[in-house]
Amino acid sequence: MASVACIGECMVELRQAQGGQSAGHSSGQGGGLYSRGFGGDTLNTAVYLARLEVKVDYLTALGDDALSDEMIAAWAAEGVGTRRVARLPGKLPGLYMIQVDAKGERQFFHWRDSAAARQLMNLPETDDLLNSLMSYDIVYLSAITLSIYDAAGRERLFAAIKRARLLGTRFVFDTNFRARGWPDRDVAREVFAAAFAAADIVLTSTEDLLALYPGESREQLMARIPSPELVFRLAEPVSLLRFPGGPYEVRAEPMTKPVVDTTAAGDSFAAAYIAARLAGSDPVEAAQAGHRLASLVICYSGAIIPGYAMPPKKRHRPATTRQATK
Repeated sequence: MASVACIGECMVELRQAQGGQSAGHSSGQGGGLYSRGFGGDTLNTAVYLARLEVKVDYLTALGDDALSDEMIAAWAAEGVGTRRVARLPGKLPGLYMIQVDAKGERQFFHWRDSAAARQLMNLPETDDLLNSLMSYDIVYLSAITLSIYDAAGRERLFAAIKRARLLGTRFVFDTNFRARGWPDRDVAREVFAAAFAAADIVLTSTEDLLALYPGESREQLMARIPSPELVFRLAEPVSLLRFPGGPYEVRAEPMTKPVVDTTAAGDSFAAAYIAARLAGSDPVEAAQAGHRLASLVICYSGAIIPGYAMPPKKRHRPATTRQATK
């Protein structure tokens, strides 16, 4: 059975709740109640992969606290493998808070500098974890993943991915760019260039790349990425694909329901694309699957839609045999 290793960070999420202020507490902006959950881009992708019947493990570090225990239990309940999760005594997961204004615009606040996940590349068990990447068909991570490690940690991770690719593992890089996670854009550009050079498949968007390379055309942005398989999502629901036999343009089907929340649109697209490629679909069919799932996810509030709302399972052609990178 094809398998995926998703690497990243899941944090505790405090989301502004609907309805009134908490009794006895107010601030200059009105205070309010917050609901608690969990969130993380690569974790969202891992959950959707599991729901699409892909064998997936989540690779991260957590603390030994009750919140970390809750995360582990929730991931396992979704079918996400947790055997590669390092548990660090005395540490905690990161935390972020979402506030929404009267117009529905979201603002994020983060507390993550000492989160357990940031130490994943510097643990006694790190070598074993990185060596395990060779056992997976795909290693998936995002730019957010790379932003939480220091330069030495990123170098260690890239070296392990290159070793795994020699045995046929494919590396999928998602350019999910958040400027607040990087010391400056020059560092981010350097890391992106290294990821582009190592990746077999790059999932990106105009939103991500224009933040790093402002003013460049689509053609210039795509030319920066040498990966053999590229999915370039535009501002409108359209993907430009470049792969042997391409290029192609794939348009999402028109929406029939109102958009409620765009959270995890890209994460779910990535999951459906990877699942389809592992099942034997070509990139065009995989992008169509990605658009279908993303178009469904944005009709619900939150990153993870209810299980009953998932689309019916589609049979794909058998996956091809893994081949080592030349």
